[in-house]
Amino acid sequence: MSAQDPNHHRPWRAIHRRPSRKIRVGAVEVGGDAPITVQSMTNTVTADAAATIDQIRRLEEAGADIVRVSCPDEESTAAFRTIAREAMVPLVADIHFHYRRGIEAAQAGAACLRINPGNIGSPDRVREVIQAARDHGCSMRIGVNAGSLERELLERYGEPCPEAMVESALNHARILQDHDFHEFKISVKASDPFMTVAAYQQLAEAIDCPLHLGVTEAGALRTGTVKSAIGIGSLLWAGIGDTIRVSLAADPVEEIKVGFDILKSLGLRHRGVNIIACPSCARQGFNVIETVEKLEQRLAHISTSMSLSIIGCVVNGPGEALMTDLGFTGGGKGSGMVYVAGRPDHKMDNDRMVDHIVELVEAKAAEIEAAKKAPLQAAE
Repeated sequence: MSAQDPNHHRPWRAIHRRPSRKIRVGAVEVGGDAPITVQSMTNTVTADAAATIDQIRRLEEAGADIVRVSCPDEESTAAFRTIAREAMVPLVADIHFHYRRGIEAAQAGAACLRINPGNIGSPDRVREVIQAARDHGCSMRIGVNAGSLERELLERYGEPCPEAMVESALNHARILQDHDFHEFKISVKASDPFMTVAAYQQLAEAIDCPLHLGVTEAGALRTGTVKSAIGIGSLLWAGIGDTIRVSLAADPVEEIKVGFDILKSLGLRHRGVNIIACPSCARQGFNVIETVEKLEQRLAHISTSMSLSIIGCVVNGPGEALMTDLGFTGGGKGSGMVYVAGRPDHKMDNDRMVDHIVELVEAKAAEIEAAKKAPLQAAE
C-alpha cells in the first residue's frame, strides 16, 4: 500500500476493490477507480413531471449521485424530457418489456436505460434500442431479480438461485457484447441477502463490468436498512460493487441516507457529519439520545465530511474525542468538555451545548471547504 493510502498503517481496515471497467452514466463515472455512487428511485407518477422533479430535487439535496425514474408508458417518456432537463443528476430510465419506451427515453435525455435486452422481443427491436442508446450516449443497466427470472431458467434450476441469476445476467450481457456495446453495468438482486451475496460473488468472477449492488424489496425503514447493510456491506467489504441502491419501503431520501451511512461505515466514502455517540447509561451527564436526535436534524444540511463525538461521560469520551474533529463529553454539574481536533478545548453548559456544537461544526465545514478551494484559486 502507498503512503497516501489512509489505511497504510491499518491493514485490517483496507478494502481492495475488484477491478472493473469504467462506464459513464451521464457525467458520473461508475466502476474502475471512480467513487462508489449512491442512487435511489422516484416513486411519483412519472407523467406528473412537477411532482417527479420535486422528488428528484430532494434526492439531490440528500446527496444522490444518480436517480432512476420508471417509464412504464408513453405519457411517462413524454414527461421524461422535461424531468431530465430540470434534473441536476443523471437519470436512469427504468424500462422493462416495451422497446419503444427505451428508444423514447434515450431520445428524451436518459443517461442510462435499465433494460434487459433479452426481454424486449425480436433481434431487430434489440438492435434499435442499442442503436438509440449509442446515438444518445446512454449506458445500460442489466437488472436481474430473483423474483422475475426467465421461465426456462426456473424450470431448469427448480427455483430462484444464484446460479440462475448469474446465467440470466450473462445471457443478457452477451446480447450487448455481440452488438459491440460495452457501456453497461449489471445487478443481480434478491430479497434474501444470502442469495444476493452469493450471486454477486459469482458474477464478479465471471465478468469485468461494473456491478450495481442492492438487496431488492428489503422491507420497511428499519428492517430494510438492516438487511441492506448486511448484504451490501458484506459485498463492499469484499471489494465488490461500484454503485449501490438501498431499496426501502420508505421515503426515497432515506435510501440515500442509508446508502451513505453504509459507505461511511466502511470508510469507502464520506459525506456529512459522522456522529459517534454512546448508547447512554446512568453515568451520562446529559441526555445523549435527545441531543443526538437534535444534532442529526440540525446538521443535516452539512455535506462536508467531518466527525463528531457525543459521549455521555468521561469513561470513553476523551478516547473517542481523540479520533474526531469535534467532540463533547459529559461531565458534571450541568456542563461538559468540548474537544477540538482531539484535545480538550473549553467547557460548555449542557443547555447551550447543541447550539454551540452546531456553530462549531458550521465553522469547521466552512474552514474545510475554504482549504479545498485555496489551491484552485491559487492555480487561477
